[in-house]
Amino acid sequence: MTSTQDRTKLILTGLLTLSALILLVAIYYAPTWWVSLKAPNYPPESFPDGVRIHFHMNGVFNGCTKMEKAEIQEEEALDCVHEMDTINHYVGMYPIAAGGPVEKAYSQFLMTLLGVMVVGFAIPWRKVRLGVLAAGFVFIAGWMYLTIYAADGIHLQNAGYVDAMIASLDQDKGGDEDEDDAGQEAPVDAGKALIEQLRRSMSEKEAPASTPAADAAKRLPASDKERYIDSLRVSFEVDQNRKENGEVWTGSGFQVMSWHYEKNLGRYFNNPEEIKPMVTTLELATHLLFAGIIGAMVLLLWGARQPRGLLYWALALAPLALPVFFIIEYAAWLWWFGHSLHEMAAFTVKPFMPTVFGDGKVAQFSTHSYPHIGFGLMLLLSVVMAALALLRRKQIKAEVSTGA
Repeated sequence: MTSTQDRTKLILTGLLTLSALILLVAIYYAPTWWVSLKAPNYPPESFPDGVRIHFHMNGVFNGCTKMEKAEIQEEEALDCVHEMDTINHYVGMYPIAAGGPVEKAYSQFLMTLLGVMVVGFAIPWRKVRLGVLAAGFVFIAGWMYLTIYAADGIHLQNAGYVDAMIASLDQDKGGDEDEDDAGQEAPVDAGKALIEQLRRSMSEKEAPASTPAADAAKRLPASDKERYIDSLRVSFEVDQNRKENGEVWTGSGFQVMSWHYEKNLGRYFNNPEEIKPMVTTLELATHLLFAGIIGAMVLLLWGARQPRGLLYWALALAPLALPVFFIIEYAAWLWWFGHSLHEMAAFTVKPFMPTVFGDGKVAQFSTHSYPHIGFGLMLLLSVVMAALALLRRKQIKAEVSTGA
């Protein structure tokens, strides 16, 4: 009877662990929170959800959908991330991409770390538990180093992260067709202009001798991520060519993140004296978080030797508390945005705390901030981890009582 009960507990432990891992994957790819701005100049007929954006673990994405009505014809959905940035900058707010840059860059490692912790917590056998944790931690450390610091590390970032970086920079789609009040053409994005120039230059050169391998390579379409990274590289090189001592592109995650952060901060309020210290802080935070994750993994591995210590239970408490961590992080960045208003803004407003949850009011805009499906999945993960923790607690008590 005892062996049957033990087998049942192991099966239940495995099912709960698998459920937790599936939820972690779903949480990473699902929108966690949404924010919307509504105003009279954004009528509900055209903007049923207002100017809406979705917060994911790896970036901020457009929450507006393409309107399909007889009286409204849209070729593509409005870029509401750009629209909200435009609205916010009038009161001195930095672009949305300036928030949580380090957290977004490390999100894939942190979520994978939580997954390894869940698996390690569920394993009752000491040697197997330590072996799995050690292997998982070594893999994460190597992956993290190659992505953040090695050349071409940006290629090891997930596609969503790179997509969000591109979306935050590509603000003027179709700008070459617009005209200003003087009737002149709007300036074309420098990166796009350089790409077009290179394309024309290459087309004018004599084509090399064709080979079957070369023809096959031409037929293979580049992935969106690779094309986006190439676009980032071109934009980076254009920026560096304007400087006396510009950097050479290495493609490391650290280099791309630092440059991208500086470029976003200066999009509306380009004051290098203010921006440079902020970039330095970002770079320091990147190094500290890298070291902190390595240190945390060492501590967790040491604590996992005995299933009754606080460090062992941290393996389950960290994923269980994920909704709390998210709310704290989200609220902290909202406070930063509302208390880091630039003095060059078109309108002067007092520092304020944007709405974390519920409805609010800023000038003529009504603000709405609510959890999305990803946060619901976080809460479900907490329930699953609580059940797994209770089950492991019973197993540990049984082991102690039998002297196992």
